[in-house]
Amino acid sequence: MATPRSVTLERLAYTLAAPVLAVAPNIYPDSPVNQVVQWAGAAGIGGWVLASKSDEAGAGRKILRWTPLVTAAAIDVAAKTTTGWGPYWLDGLLAAGWAAAGCLVMPYSRHSRRHRPALAAPAPQPAPAELLEEPVAPAVVDDGTDLLTREVRMLWENAGMPGRTHVVKATRHPGQRHDLTILLRALETGRPITGLNEAAVAAPFAVPSSDVVLSAVAIQPGRQGGPGWMEARITPDANQRRRTKPTDQEKWTDKVASSKGGAPGSELVHTTRDNERGVTFYRARMDDPTDTPRIDLSKVCRGLGLPDDDSRVFVLVEGAEFLISVFDTPPLSPKFPATRELLTPDAKGMYVCGFSITGQPVHNFVFQHDKNAAKHGLVLGVTRGGKTQFFAVTMVAESNASQIVWLSSCFKDEKTTALGEYIDRQGITPLYMARQLRAAKALCQIRAEMPWAHDGKPHDYKPGDLRCPYKQLNVYADEFMTASQDPEYGEFIQADGDALTVMGLKYGIGFNPAGQSPFAHNGFSTEMKDNLRQNSRPVIFNMGSPGATRKAAEGTMENAYDVPTIPARYAPKEGSAIERAMAGEAEPENGVSTGGVAVVVLDNGRAVLMKALFVDFDYDLSGLFPSEINRLTDYEISELEKLGLWFDWSEPEPRPGEFWPEPDEDDDGDGKARRRGGGRGSKSTRRAEPTVTSPRQALEAIKSLTDA
Repeated sequence: MATPRSVTLERLAYTLAAPVLAVAPNIYPDSPVNQVVQWAGAAGIGGWVLASKSDEAGAGRKILRWTPLVTAAAIDVAAKTTTGWGPYWLDGLLAAGWAAAGCLVMPYSRHSRRHRPALAAPAPQPAPAELLEEPVAPAVVDDGTDLLTREVRMLWENAGMPGRTHVVKATRHPGQRHDLTILLRALETGRPITGLNEAAVAAPFAVPSSDVVLSAVAIQPGRQGGPGWMEARITPDANQRRRTKPTDQEKWTDKVASSKGGAPGSELVHTTRDNERGVTFYRARMDDPTDTPRIDLSKVCRGLGLPDDDSRVFVLVEGAEFLISVFDTPPLSPKFPATRELLTPDAKGMYVCGFSITGQPVHNFVFQHDKNAAKHGLVLGVTRGGKTQFFAVTMVAESNASQIVWLSSCFKDEKTTALGEYIDRQGITPLYMARQLRAAKALCQIRAEMPWAHDGKPHDYKPGDLRCPYKQLNVYADEFMTASQDPEYGEFIQADGDALTVMGLKYGIGFNPAGQSPFAHNGFSTEMKDNLRQNSRPVIFNMGSPGATRKAAEGTMENAYDVPTIPARYAPKEGSAIERAMAGEAEPENGVSTGGVAVVVLDNGRAVLMKALFVDFDYDLSGLFPSEINRLTDYEISELEKLGLWFDWSEPEPRPGEFWPEPDEDDDGDGKARRRGGGRGSKSTRRAEPTVTSPRQALEAIKSLTDA
């Protein structure tokens, strides 16, 4: 066996130091070498003292290690005190004996745990009892299980029983080579399984951790469950197919229902294809029925690999469920012609005014059967959005229900003029609208005092009651927002419109304004808007942008549900815009107008996207309207004539005293009546100049000025 290097060096040191101990004291008694040796001996004596007082094991070995220094100092002192080399060369013999003892004995005093030569002796084998290893799981008695379970147990035991668990049962998935489910339980009874993750399960089977799913085990008859049990599904084959050819359900789970998906927390119920209509339906619901769906339609489409096209993909939300409809072609791009059959109301006053994105008929009413009253109407939209077309639809339905229709508008229009041939009264200009609203307001009082033939007493209007002596009147005001801001007649239009929405229903008079905004600063007071909303089904056409349409619809809804989007044009995406940009090609011009597409707010506050029926004004409309025009009774006309309100409302100038009092004799003589805003028949005289002390009084003073 080779001598360790440390032993060789120590022996060399003893051999070289021995002549110094013998020669230095005799030849150079005052040499510093003698002092160094004596100091080393003093240090050795100190080491003896400390080792003897220590309670630690190995004190004798420490004393032995300090002995060469003490002995060397003693030999040095003896050599100095003897004459010459001493008798019989005693100094040399002592030095030689010191070196021999050191070379033979001292190197082997290092054989301890902390001072052991690397190759001096074979390393002793540690006792098995001192190994700090995990206790080996007790051997499991063969319980007669199947071969697959035994093989899985062998892999599991070789892996060190991950999570301190035992494989109870392994079951292979049908039709799969490597997919299986293993049932695990904790080794110690009553201890929960902790520290077991997907990676620890995947490692023994050499599969990615993403192919492992851990789940809790429910308590079943004949088998325990709870925290001490766990089930692991290992599915490398199924996941490989899922990554390459996923089903709709798997796409939904991975791409849509995830935390970063388009509908997080949802699950796909089923997928249905309707080849006749060319549409695929994806019906889904929330895992937690108390959750509200949060849907990003674009992300849903990208997750399912569907075309992200706002003209072919729609979503319908109902509670915790929702439906995504994917059409082959834009469902609202074709025209739905209006017919007499669709526009003839039933006994409850309901008729078809259009069709929704799912092909369902959308109904509106000509009176409120459940409230036993007439109905109002609210139609909003920008120019050329489809408002007048929808007017025609509702007027036909009301005429077919034997009701009277009046129409006024601010500006001349081909469609309104054509409709005038089939209704009671129609005219243009804000003055005509003001006269129309004033007459309708007065008619409320006339009907309130109008006796019924069966008992000679007046009654409130009852739709469909044959004893009622008058017919329902529907007053339309196109571009009401513009008319209410007219400098001459706007205040009369606004005031009478507000009054008509409040008091008209019980006397069978409905008000149907149309405009481009439902808000107070544009003519729709809060009182008017609330009455219109509660007693109609508001219809909102394109308001110029999806945001404006959504805001207008929310302004007419009792609760702001999700409002469908109406794009500016239907433009299905073709090809890749990036590739066209790189090739320098022009974008395809394939847009289709969204005219006639509207959001209708149903009774429960839910907004539905629909395409209104199309009335073709290029052809005769007599096939839609009844043969006879419905008009007021002679009694109503005579009462209006007594009030000076029944005449040709198309007269270009107001009659004397019609809106403002007659000019006083002390006027400027210009022949103009002073505008006082008191309405027809006002008996107020010239008012004294008010004292202005606040901004409100200043505004009232400005309004009272002549020709302001």
